[in-house]
Amino acid sequence: MIRCFFVVFAFVVLTLVLLPFQLVGMAFRLPLQRRVPYLYHRILCSLIGVRIREIGRRSPDFPLLILANHASWLDIVVITALTPAVFVAKKEVAGWPIFGWLAKLQRTVFIDRERRHRTGAATQEIAERLVGGDAVVLFAEGTSSDGNRILPFRSALIGALHHALGSSTHHDRVTVQPLSLAYVNLNGLPLGRTFRSRVAWYGDADLVPHLVRVCAAGAVDVTVSWGEPVSYDMSADRKEIARVAEQAVRRMTAQSRRTARPLPQRTETVAGSPSAAASA
Repeated sequence: MIRCFFVVFAFVVLTLVLLPFQLVGMAFRLPLQRRVPYLYHRILCSLIGVRIREIGRRSPDFPLLILANHASWLDIVVITALTPAVFVAKKEVAGWPIFGWLAKLQRTVFIDRERRHRTGAATQEIAERLVGGDAVVLFAEGTSSDGNRILPFRSALIGALHHALGSSTHHDRVTVQPLSLAYVNLNGLPLGRTFRSRVAWYGDADLVPHLVRVCAAGAVDVTVSWGEPVSYDMSADRKEIARVAEQAVRRMTAQSRRTARPLPQRTETVAGSPSAAASA
């Protein structure tokens, strides 16, 4: 528990220190609004004990839509620690104490999955972020899984690609890149099917108790794999995009689990990766 208290204390201090910079960046639409979350989550990974092995490179092309699998609240921390990005989340997240506020500070797009007639408005907002120069991360499964399987990718919000192209006078293609996250070790020991739920956050599990357990558990090793980016134009079929990305994520996740090994350092990334350079 001492470790948890330390992490919480450091989290509060870190948030208070960086908060003014993020507010200024958002108010004046400065590049700072992308750099601060990147720095914030890199420090959070160190505090929590998340060690990242990054395979491949994030595409430097824009507009960029990233389609990822989703197993835990840690996914957001891990991805943002590698590259500046905005996320798409269900509208309920906006009302969560503390975490909803943090999501808003990261300029998250909130969607109402219960009302299908609102999908058009959501895709339009995602399109605005894409055209505005943000890398947008969409957890294409639509919900978090138990960490043992990849759920079918949903295609509805991928329609943002067409909105982006339709509203832009500078772009005639959008790059879509699959992204796999695989939690492979806990305290240096392999995370098999039985124990992946210790990191995965899904179903009706309460967030705060799960967060405390993860912080108390020790080092978490995650392998992040960037798939081959594909450029799509207005004629692209969103269901086909979802299918191709899902296959790539399934393949990369399986490969990450087969080749998992404990990491000797806090973080391991590809040297010279534009993922980090994108924060500039």
